[in-house]
Amino acid sequence: MQVGIIGLPNVGKSTIFNVLTKAHAVVANYPFCTIEPNVGLVNVPDNNIAKLAKIYNSKKVTFASIKFVDVAGLVSGASKGEGLGNKFLSHIREVDVIAHVIRCFKDENVSHIAKDINPLRDIQIINTELILADLEILAKRKEKYLSLAKAGDKQAKENLEIIDFLIEKLNNIDLEFVDDLNININDIGSNSKNKLAEKINQKSPLLFNELNLFYFKPIIFVANLSGQKEDEELYNNLLKEINFKTNSVNIVKIYGKLENELLKLPEEERQLYRTELGIKEDSVSEFIKKSYDLLSLITFYTINENEARAWPLLKNTKILEAAGKIHTDMQKGFIKAEVINCKKLLEIGSIHKAREEGILRIEGRDYIVQDNDVIQIKFSL
Repeated sequence: MQVGIIGLPNVGKSTIFNVLTKAHAVVANYPFCTIEPNVGLVNVPDNNIAKLAKIYNSKKVTFASIKFVDVAGLVSGASKGEGLGNKFLSHIREVDVIAHVIRCFKDENVSHIAKDINPLRDIQIINTELILADLEILAKRKEKYLSLAKAGDKQAKENLEIIDFLIEKLNNIDLEFVDDLNININDIGSNSKNKLAEKINQKSPLLFNELNLFYFKPIIFVANLSGQKEDEELYNNLLKEINFKTNSVNIVKIYGKLENELLKLPEEERQLYRTELGIKEDSVSEFIKKSYDLLSLITFYTINENEARAWPLLKNTKILEAAGKIHTDMQKGFIKAEVINCKKLLEIGSIHKAREEGILRIEGRDYIVQDNDVIQIKFSL
């Protein structure tokens, strides 16, 4: 599971990536300084794991992590190959969530593809290229299923209905914010693209996976500011446009250049510095947490003397699969699991006491793991 950081050239994608990963990806004042994507694993902020480690005095603490990919800047015409567009679009096609960085800062020393800074226009440029690339995929798949449908393939005919519906809708959407659609396809009815994706996946899962459309990938917008007053005006105007058009857009505000400079300081000093500048929240942590949620991930924990560990897991996953993430032997020899909510365990203070008081639950292989479960697997080989 991975999050792709995208945007126009020189909007601060690599700066944001460096802040997230504490890496040193190239940051330069010219387009396409990034060609091959930078990839980094990022720890998910977690207020529970250090407290859980104290229960066993664990020697090691391991956070849940997710992968971020810094993709090179897209330009107008990318869907037709402009600016190495085909290559960059293929990189984005591989990610599960799109993080679209928007430039909300003015700096004469950092060039922009246009003469002025206009976040809404920049969003439209990127969305246009993503939709055009999707339409190209749909057109190619339509050719394939037309021939199959003529040969009498029933599923091919159903796939053609879905493809024609999607082509019509993608040709008539608001290219500024493509999250809200008034959609109705036969018995597939919804005003949410997430629900539409679910319905299409139910009707034709092979087609859904084959298409792998950008349109159905969750999107989070990252407004990149430098901290100047005029930057705040750009951001506030963008928010007004967003709120006017839709109420379903995820957006975070990050002072990329500042956060990059703060990496040189200890975490405690960083927060003090933010407070002095009037920055109330750690927006980088907020971005990571929102990305984690958009990946449909929850966290479960395992704790012992050696390690306290947070594990990322897809929502609605059975405990047997979670056991396999810890060790394949646990999945093969699974007998039962002892489960307790993290908050309850921290209130009680020990697994032993929780077991004595009957709060530690016994769950079988069909149990659906819940967010913040602390789990101990009992198994036999």
